[in-house]
Amino acid sequence: MTVENSAAPQSKDLYQAWQALCLEQPRLRARDAAEHLAVSEAELVASRVGIDTVRLRPEWATLLPALESLGYIMALTRNEHCVHERKGYYRDVTVTGNGQMGLVVSPDIDLRLFLGGWVSVFAIAEETGKGTQRSLQVFDRQGTAVHKVFLTEQSQLDAWAPLLERFRAEEQDSQLDLQPLPEPAPAHADDQIDVAALREGWSTLKDTHHFFALLKKHGTTRTQALRLAGREWAEPLDVRELPTLLEQAGAREVPIMVFVGNRHCIQIHTGLVKNLRWMDTWFNVLDPEFNLHLKTPGVTELWRVRKPSSDGVITSWEAYDADGEIVVQLFGARKPGVPELEQWRALAEGAAALPS
Repeated sequence: MTVENSAAPQSKDLYQAWQALCLEQPRLRARDAAEHLAVSEAELVASRVGIDTVRLRPEWATLLPALESLGYIMALTRNEHCVHERKGYYRDVTVTGNGQMGLVVSPDIDLRLFLGGWVSVFAIAEETGKGTQRSLQVFDRQGTAVHKVFLTEQSQLDAWAPLLERFRAEEQDSQLDLQPLPEPAPAHADDQIDVAALREGWSTLKDTHHFFALLKKHGTTRTQALRLAGREWAEPLDVRELPTLLEQAGAREVPIMVFVGNRHCIQIHTGLVKNLRWMDTWFNVLDPEFNLHLKTPGVTELWRVRKPSSDGVITSWEAYDADGEIVVQLFGARKPGVPELEQWRALAEGAAALPS
């Protein structure tokens, strides 16, 4: 890839420091390298502009539908403790009129996009031991990776250059207007929550998508609401049960939905999980079209959650980290208007809850 090099001197220094680190630790991921160098991942990627990276215009309403031209790709969304990789075709893209929300709802690539937090995007063509790895990488205002799209051996390589030419930013620089993460609103103490009203609102839910509005109405965090909802609706589980549930779903061939996300993107896999493997403390799904990498020490709370809906009770398992952030959610495979799979419910209800 030939691009103009207008990177700032500081950016050149960062790139050189990164390359030196890569020589010392050749298997180090960009996210971990950024942490080691005390910069954001976006700054690390921006330091490559003019070398093997092109900065693109963040025009999501036209850029995202254009990704269909790349053919068969791998979409990656992650948070601090879990990585979700799904192969397929980036199609059936919808962006709302105000540009703040987006959906990708194809049978394979299934995404919920909170585009108000999508700020910068880069196209990278990196030389590796296995050849050139091409990807598009999106970052938020804090420089954290939001979503990535990787070309595969089956991708339409001839669509790569035209895509970059179409969306290439006029200024090929490394400047990023990074901002600190806003301080979250202080959580209310339990005795400030109207628990009876929370439980009443929970019991009258008609759609699982209304759950966030319920939390907002009562001023609760997710884990606080789970604690206060009562065991009819939420039960704590031993965190060691999470890999066991995935293993049982695989053994019994129960199709599930696996949700992994961050503040600005949620990625969903629907289907079976088969090739399950431990690697040190990581629990992995290593199927041809779906990979999951779960850093199990990051899960500090696990809940079985039941939410009423117009289709009956919907049961999920929800894993949280020490900050109360969702790591991964599991549901039985289903579509709106269809009741929950009995096989999934039996599986989800099988584990004993922790004592009160």
